[in-house]
Amino acid sequence: MIIGWLKGCILSTGVDNVLINVNGVGYVALAGTRLLGKLAPGDEAELHIETRVTENSIQLFAFENDETRAWFVRLLDVPSVGGKVALAVLDALGSQGLMDAIALGDAASLTRAKGVGKKMAERIVSELSGKAPPMGRFGQVIGPAQSSDGKTVPEAPSGTRAEAVSALVNLGYQQVDAARAVASAAKAVDAENVSALIKAALKELSQ
Repeated sequence: MIIGWLKGCILSTGVDNVLINVNGVGYVALAGTRLLGKLAPGDEAELHIETRVTENSIQLFAFENDETRAWFVRLLDVPSVGGKVALAVLDALGSQGLMDAIALGDAASLTRAKGVGKKMAERIVSELSGKAPPMGRFGQVIGPAQSSDGKTVPEAPSGTRAEAVSALVNLGYQQVDAARAVASAAKAVDAENVSALIKAALKELSQ
């Protein structure tokens, strides 16, 4: 059985894990400090879960949203990167910061993550450079989420950046060049404005 999502009451949190009661069953999932800092015993929570099965164990990893979970899975594709290291990278940079670091070839920023040295940081950037952002579960494009009342929650900056990169790729630019240009442009213009991002990125690409 693969668990992909849990909704229930938080029973407790530890240094690197959370215990959540779902209909009388307690699930323990490993989690990063960013997520754990937002959870407290008694809270009702919805957690996106990545289930990893090995010969000796079954581990659950908890995330606030599917975008972060997807980047976690992408990091695990890199040789020598395990679950704890992947969580540490996302804790240090967040999914958007990781995307920018990869696009700009900024391996140094990854060394801020616990357990990530220079060689591993360079390997992560090298392995993931030029690849499109990860997709959500079952190949779904990660887009706007919906709140409990059914209203659409505005896209995070990462959504607009992905849209800008896609637009540039459709214009004929290489994925790696488009991603690098958008990451650079986002430092100068409103990262939530797709049109502004594309215009600024085009200027970067024309230089």
